[in-house]
Amino acid sequence: MKEFLVPFLVGLGCLLLGSAIGFFIRKLIAEARIGHAEDRAKEIITEAELKADAARKEAALEAKEELLQSRNEFENEVKARRAEMQRNERRIQQREDTVDRKMASLESKEEAMNQAKDHLRAVTEQTEQIYQNQLTELERISQLSQEEAQQMLLQNVERETRHDMAVMVKDLETQAKDEADKRAREIIGGAIQRCAADHVAESTVSVVNLPSDEMKGRIIGREGRNIRTLETATGIDFIIDDTPEAVILSGFDPVRREVARIALERLIVDGRIHPARIEEMVAKARKEVDQQIQEAGDAAIFEVGVHGLHQEIHKLIGRLKFRTSYGQNVLKHSIEVSHLAGLMAAELGADVRLAKRAGLLHDIGKAIDHEVEGTHVQIGADLAKRYRESNDVIHCIMAHHGDVEPQTVEAVLVQAADAISASRPGARRETLENYIKRLQMLEEVANSFEGVDKSFAIQAGREVRIMVKPEVVNDDETVLLAKEIAKKVENELDYPGQIKVHVIREIRTVEYAK
Repeated sequence: MKEFLVPFLVGLGCLLLGSAIGFFIRKLIAEARIGHAEDRAKEIITEAELKADAARKEAALEAKEELLQSRNEFENEVKARRAEMQRNERRIQQREDTVDRKMASLESKEEAMNQAKDHLRAVTEQTEQIYQNQLTELERISQLSQEEAQQMLLQNVERETRHDMAVMVKDLETQAKDEADKRAREIIGGAIQRCAADHVAESTVSVVNLPSDEMKGRIIGREGRNIRTLETATGIDFIIDDTPEAVILSGFDPVRREVARIALERLIVDGRIHPARIEEMVAKARKEVDQQIQEAGDAAIFEVGVHGLHQEIHKLIGRLKFRTSYGQNVLKHSIEVSHLAGLMAAELGADVRLAKRAGLLHDIGKAIDHEVEGTHVQIGADLAKRYRESNDVIHCIMAHHGDVEPQTVEAVLVQAADAISASRPGARRETLENYIKRLQMLEEVANSFEGVDKSFAIQAGREVRIMVKPEVVNDDETVLLAKEIAKKVENELDYPGQIKVHVIREIRTVEYAK
C-alpha cells in the first residue's frame, strides 16, 4: 500500500506544483497584456485628444472667419441702407421745398383771385345798374313792359322756329323715305341674291325604262288584267305605246305617280307580275314614299336651321315636296321664304329664328288642304296651334296672305318673302295650277256620290275611273251612277273636249288554305 501511496502523493504534488506554476505564468502574461493594452489605450486617448484639440481649433477658426464675414456683410448692408435713407431724405427734402414753393404760389394766386372777385363784383354791380337803366329807358321808348316785350319776342321766335321746323321735318321725311326705299331695295336684293333658290316645274308624267319591249306584254298581262290592277291600285294611267323600251305614267298627283313608278320598277326587277304581286309591291311602294316624305321634311328643317318642331310637322313639311302651287314646288317655296325672311330679319335687327320658323311653316296648311275644309291659311294656323307653336308663329301664318293685319315685323317680313318667292320671274306657271285644280275638282265631283269608294282622274283629265263599293252599289246602279256623275261634271266643270266616266264594280273573295 505504501508503495502505491508515495508515488501517488509525489505525482499529486507535482501536479499541484505545475498548476501553481502555470497559474503564475498565466497571470504574468495577462498582466503583461493588460499593461500593453493600457499603454495602447493611453496612446489612442492621447492621439484622440490631439485630434480633438486640432478640430476645436479649426472649428474656432472657421467660426471666427464666418463671424468676420457676417460682420462685413452686415456693415455693408448698414452702409447701403444708410445711403438709401440719405437719398430718401434728400428726395423728401426736395419735395418739401417744392410743396412750400407751390403753397406760396397758391397763396399768391388766391390773393390775386380775391382781388379779381372784388373787382368782378364791382363791375357786375355797375353792369346791373347800367342794364336796369337801359331797360327802364327801353320801356319808356317802346311803351312796353318787360313782360310784354318778352312775350312778343317769344311769339316771334316760336313762329320762326315752327316754320323752320316744318321745313326741316319735310326735308327729313323726304330724305328718310328715299333712304328707306334705297335700303329696302338693297335688303331685298341682297336677300334674293344670297338665297337664289331654283325651282323646277313639276311634270304630270313619269317615264319608266324597260329592259326590253317584251316586258310590255308582261305588264299588260292576260286580257289586260295586270295593267288594270296597276291603274286601279295606284290611280295612275299607264300608257304603253310605240315608245321603245319605256312606259309612260300619267297622273296629276305626284305622290300616286311616285308610288306607281316605284312599284313598276320593282315588279320589272322581280319579274313576277300578277295581280297579287302588284298589290304587294304597291303597298311597299307607299311605305317607301312615306319614308321619303319623312326624310324630305327632316332635310328641309335641317337646311333652314329650325329646331324643336313636332315630329308630325316634319311629316307635313315632307308632304309639301309632292305639292305644287302654280307650278312651283311648295316645299322649295317654303324653304326659300324661310331663307328670305331670315336674311331680311338679320338686316333689320328682327328675330331671325322666328322669321325663319314662320317662313318655313307659312304654307303648312297646303299639306292637307285637300283633306280638310277651309283655306290653307286657316288650316295652317290650326295645325300650328295643335302642335303648340308660339302665338307669333301662328300670327305670321295667318297674316302672310293678308287675312289678318300684320302686327309684328316678322309677320311683315314673311309676307314680303312669300310675295318675293312667288312673284319672281319663272317661279310659277298658272296653267299647271289650273290643270291640277281641274283634275282635283273632277275627282271631288265623283267622290261626292254615295257608294263611291275612290276615284282617279287619268288621261290628262279626259277620263275618270270610279271604284264603287260592291255592297252598296249593284251592277244595275252602276249605269245610273255613271250617267249622274257625267251630268254633274257637265254642269259644274269647264273643260275642253269630253270626259269619259268609267264606273268599276269589283267583288273579291279571299280565303286561306290552312
